[in-house]
Amino acid sequence: MSIELEKVEQFRDEIRLKTLKELYHLGFGHYGGSLSIIETLAVLYGGVMKIDPKNPDWEKRDYFILSKGHGGPGLYATLAVKGYFPEEVLYTLNNNGTTLPSHPDRNLTPGVDMTTGSLGQGISAAVGVALSHKLSKKDNYTFCIVGDGELNEGQCWEAFQFAAHHKLNRLFVFIDDNKKQLDGLTKDIINPFDFEKKFKAFGFYSLKVDGSSLGQIYDAIKKGKEQTERPVAIILDTTKGQGVPYLEQKVDNHHIRPSQADEEAILQAIDDLEHRSGKGVAR
Repeated sequence: MSIELEKVEQFRDEIRLKTLKELYHLGFGHYGGSLSIIETLAVLYGGVMKIDPKNPDWEKRDYFILSKGHGGPGLYATLAVKGYFPEEVLYTLNNNGTTLPSHPDRNLTPGVDMTTGSLGQGISAAVGVALSHKLSKKDNYTFCIVGDGELNEGQCWEAFQFAAHHKLNRLFVFIDDNKKQLDGLTKDIINPFDFEKKFKAFGFYSLKVDGSSLGQIYDAIKKGKEQTERPVAIILDTTKGQGVPYLEQKVDNHHIRPSQADEEAILQAIDDLEHRSGKGVAR
């Protein structure tokens, strides 16, 4: 397994650009949690995952499940740039009759492997997918992103315990530890304490990385693939609104209905990314 980081950097910028543009066009949406997972999406879809955009249901593909379904705009931008569907479809986000609803729907969107949005349920489904592959003696990997706020759900921890018990070593769980959820800071709502230690205690191979570093994310996945009897938890130290300094510093950046100042900052970020684009992306 190897990737060209320069191409993945270009891919990351293209995903971030398309995410901002689709949300700006809609007029509101989940900016914070969509932007915080873009580096991870860029690494996975930029060379780690075994996929075929021309054949989304390819039996031998690796599966990706976005348990924190409100990050859907980031996933949609990734799928569009990879060629699962035309990029202009992004501008139908959350409109009547769209194939891109607010949260991912496997029956509507090419490349979406599981319908998610009810927090806690996506990781349970991912564990089931990983178990089915193990029982069928298939070598597919299952990758799943969960939110730090989502881990308030007890269902998640039941799923993690089940995964470790069944030694699902081809299951990778990414924790988007962006320190915020809908109503405020995670430490103020339900203190998560140390995710890395918690996952180790639950029987996972667990490590923490800078969630804005493509290289660290990729290296962690390489280390995780060396595991033969444990599922893998990669804790992503991220920032809500990642990659757009104005949005990173905005207190209420989970779901944004932009003010005039917000719009000006978002348009400036779009302009900056457009000036850096045009060099090609990972395909």
